[in-house]
Amino acid sequence: MPRFEDLPYRPCAGLCVINRAGHVFVGRRKDGPEHTDATHVWQMPQGGIDKGEKPYPAALRELREETNIRSVKRLGSIKDWLTYDIPPVIAGTAWSGKYRGQKQKWYALQFTGSDKEIDILNPDGGHTPEFCEWRWEPMQNLPGLVVPFKRATYERVVAEFSKFAARLS
Repeated sequence: MPRFEDLPYRPCAGLCVINRAGHVFVGRRKDGPEHTDATHVWQMPQGGIDKGEKPYPAALRELREETNIRSVKRLGSIKDWLTYDIPPVIAGTAWSGKYRGQKQKWYALQFTGSDKEIDILNPDGGHTPEFCEWRWEPMQNLPGLVVPFKRATYERVVAEFSKFAARLS
């Protein structure tokens, strides 16, 4: 097995979905090796970018596959790819041991639909649900809800996208 430091980052897209009140969609993860404690189980939608897929279409696909959300308007994105390392102790189980963490392209989206559109238990395409509950959360609370090794990424997302939440509220 390669050394942890030599493993690549998994390409991924993340979505900050903001409602009309300026709050952000978060889902409570059902399980997964990334979730190392029972307190920090919330996250924004995110997922892998398939080979040959562009980041923004991948982001929209992941959003549908995790939440069924389709009614969105693009507000902006973070120019840089944001990276985080997973704890080395879970590297052998997360993503079959192929990656040291993720490099993520983040997008801010305005949710233009009704909450009835959101269906985390029956996501698009018959995908296995990743979330067991969801809620709208004030943006400034996001870093404290996520596992500690993703916190710097969430802090950057909040810093970059707070202007959109303020405009919508």
